[in-house]
Amino acid sequence: MSVARGATPIDAYVGERVRLRRTLLGISQTKLAEVLGVTFQQVQKYERGTNRIGASNLYKIAKALGVPVSYFFEDLPDDLDEDNPPSATARIDSALGGRHVSRRETLSLIRHFHAIKDPAVRAEIIDLIRRLGGSDQ
Repeated sequence: MSVARGATPIDAYVGERVRLRRTLLGISQTKLAEVLGVTFQQVQKYERGTNRIGASNLYKIAKALGVPVSYFFEDLPDDLDEDNPPSATARIDSALGGRHVSRRETLSLIRHFHAIKDPAVRAEIIDLIRRLGGSDQ
């Protein structure tokens, strides 16, 4: 049985999720590459989806980025259209009401929010943001 060796839309989706999480945490491609024992160019290829990420490296990436391996497959549709793959960033932007998750201020807000260890304080901040934004959700 022959197995395709080229990258697939799923590889591109997983790579986008790697880039998104790495960026949210403020980790450089170089730093992630050091953890994996690869070049930063290889990390770029992973993130673009041009090279597949092997299972052991995906596990290392998950550990380095503080997420379960399943994180990289979240929101991936079961009925994936190989000719029209979903974009992880576009799906997240859509969930945010069309606002761009890649904005510098959004990334800064997320980084600072996740640095708060006390769940009660985090809940208060969420409540404050909802009130200021006029949302009762």
